Amino acid sequence: MDTPTIAEAAALIAARKLSPVELVEHCLARIEALDGVLHSFITVTAERARDDARAAEKRMMAGTLRGKLDGVPIAHKDIFSTRGIATTAHSRLLQHSVPTEDAHIVARLADAGTSLLGKLATHEFALGGPPFDLPWPPARNPWNTDYFTSGSSSGTAAAIAAGLILGGTGSDTAGSIRSPASLCGIAGIKPTYGLCSRRGVLPLAYSLDHVGPMAATVEDCAILLQAMAGHDCYDPASADRAVPDFSAGIGRSVEGLRIGVVSNWHEIDHPISAAVLNGIADALAIWRAQGADIVEVQMPSLFEYQASSFVVMLSEAYSVHEATMKKRFDEYGERLRNRLSIGALISSADYIAALRSREHLCARTARCAASVDVLITAGAPAEAPRIDSVPEWGDLSSPGFNTPFNLTGWPAMSVCSGYGEGGLPVAVQVAARPFQEAAVLQVAHAFERTANLRERQPSMRTQSRPTPLGTDPVKHLIRH
Repeated sequence: MDTPTIAEAAALIAARKLSPVELVEHCLARIEALDGVLHSFITVTAERARDDARAAEKRMMAGTLRGKLDGVPIAHKDIFSTRGIATTAHSRLLQHSVPTEDAHIVARLADAGTSLLGKLATHEFALGGPPFDLPWPPARNPWNTDYFTSGSSSGTAAAIAAGLILGGTGSDTAGSIRSPASLCGIAGIKPTYGLCSRRGVLPLAYSLDHVGPMAATVEDCAILLQAMAGHDCYDPASADRAVPDFSAGIGRSVEGLRIGVVSNWHEIDHPISAAVLNGIADALAIWRAQGADIVEVQMPSLFEYQASSFVVMLSEAYSVHEATMKKRFDEYGERLRNRLSIGALISSADYIAALRSREHLCARTARCAASVDVLITAGAPAEAPRIDSVPEWGDLSSPGFNTPFNLTGWPAMSVCSGYGEGGLPVAVQVAARPFQEAAVLQVAHAFERTANLRERQPSMRTQSRPTPLGTDPVKHLIRH
């Protein structure tokens, strides 16, 4: 069988119909066969994954599984600190950096019983990409390896789409979970600011950084988020509140919900491709048929969000890197050092003005969305571009659909909504007011389940055929 979803694997493992060790070996075989072209991994931790899987298998046989993630193979974006495993940020500067502690989220997912397959490609320090002048090449899009994954959680999106892992972590400062999820045809959610701890995750911009899950499906993201969310007293931005059941709305229709469509963003500010527009229309038709009330919502211009976000992000990013840039400027990749250098030219007055603009935008966004349960926008403006045609300044040169929800800190999710030119995926984005992740997941899943777009998968040619994944662990258990 193909690589299962997290929900499918969890059910099989709980029923003792799938061995966690067999599942890890399946993923390792796919990594061996495909990642020489895909470049989604920086480091593969095969023996660690096997050890984790053997421990999960013992719990499975003893009837003491820790939950739906026990025995599930995942990997982490390479800005998440991993004890005893290199954490490079895809940068020459940290090529040999080995942390002594796990990031808070890494520890939580390990405690849930996951099997760690390794560390995943990113854009350098989550900003400079796609990088072509660093020790590792950029990740490629599994739907066509000549094309871009977007970033910066590029390796996570590529590895999930290609079935190398069942889920993984991403960070999102201006769309870095949702944009690669959109271009690679998977699901990814940026939670409310502070819902998931960032302790142990290399920062880009402190007041905009979020961390969250990426997976093949909306349901899988809900399962991962359940393990990731929660207060961390050592992260000053961490929200101290009870964690709800993020899967509460999975499988439910959207009857009675009020869904607001932000048409001015994709009709005026940043026109979208025909395939993206069709995906939005298909999603709205499904939600309308389920009984949702679809209304238009007029939001502030994307250009206003972009102006504030650009100044805040680059100012804060430069403050993180200033001391190192002064000493080791040439060791940064060209794209990152050019982008970070802009931050050195932004004055304190500019930064304060951007923060004031941000406050006004947060208030206006809340007023505009007050009458709806969720907002609907494009996930990305178009299908993936060729990786060799990405402009020097990348997404910084145009207003994006993801940025408003980093600036406001609202939860937002991208989910595949169809396919366009060259069979490349497109996506729709669902957002809501703070701490309304369950509503976001419910609406996204109601579309995903009905549209049934997962029947279509990337058809990458393999260097050697991965071992088929069986469904009977008994023979495996006898061998071991």
